[in-house]
Amino acid sequence: MPSRLRRAGPVAAAASAALILVACGGDDGGGDSGGGGDASSELRLIQQPWEDLIVENQIVSQILGDLGYEVEINEVAVPIGAQALANGEADAYLGNWWPSQESAFQKYLDEGSVQVVDTLVTGTTYAPAVPKYVAEQHGITSLADLDEKAELFEHRFVGIEAGTPGNKYISDAIAADAYGLGDWTLAESSTSAMLAEVKNAAAEQQPIVFLGWEPHWMNVTWDLVYLEDPEDVWPGAGEIRVVANEEYQSENPNVMRFLQQMSVERSTASDWIHQFSQEDVPAEEIASTWIEENPDVVSTWLEGVETADGEPAEAA
Repeated sequence: MPSRLRRAGPVAAAASAALILVACGGDDGGGDSGGGGDASSELRLIQQPWEDLIVENQIVSQILGDLGYEVEINEVAVPIGAQALANGEADAYLGNWWPSQESAFQKYLDEGSVQVVDTLVTGTTYAPAVPKYVAEQHGITSLADLDEKAELFEHRFVGIEAGTPGNKYISDAIAADAYGLGDWTLAESSTSAMLAEVKNAAAEQQPIVFLGWEPHWMNVTWDLVYLEDPEDVWPGAGEIRVVANEEYQSENPNVMRFLQQMSVERSTASDWIHQFSQEDVPAEEIASTWIEENPDVVSTWLEGVETADGEPAEAA
């Protein structure tokens, strides 16, 4: 599994390596005997190529790294990540968009193998969208408006990575002929490819319907209209949650306390996304700068938290 050192820049990598060596110093081979009331001094995170999640994982990696923990980040598709959390191959996930990821996570939540830790971001949006010029020029404000104007869109939705819940909801709507969309197709690609297609369409004022969400820089770059769903075929997204493997959560209260106390403003997440995607600032740099400039916020996250050796976190 790839470690955070492979994602760090030269300076961050050196610092992280030193911290890991300190954390492992004096260990007699029992690598799971972390302090701070935790059974493990490791945390295995999962992520998708979503800018805010990448930055959030880096923030966690840097803060817990300073506390003597080793943080690993593994990039996997949402359904695979849900399964990894359930079977103990991963420990925590800071990107649980809810309820849009219900299809991937609900069975594991029901059986108790995955637990909700806390809400990280509130007030999110995740739904099919069109640029505002499409809504104004062609009267498209609802999923119910699409089929009548299908020729404009070439009967085509533009999606993101295969296996994501958003793609599945569109595919399910097509399969069920919801809103008369049975003769439409879903173009699965990637987030970056979808956004490139939106950019090209917007430059020519051409019709396009795609998966949109907020927080994201797309809402700053383009005026978007999220389509209404009168038949409730789309679950939407109201919050981003932290979820964890049940066993890891119960055996590692110190790390869980830190993750439970994390909270991110939607505007802050959008700012990270813009820096990463539009200003080409590395995620490690965004994370370290934000930590340095927001000591009061970090302090609230660390209330009652200890280092891996059982010392007060804020002192470290």
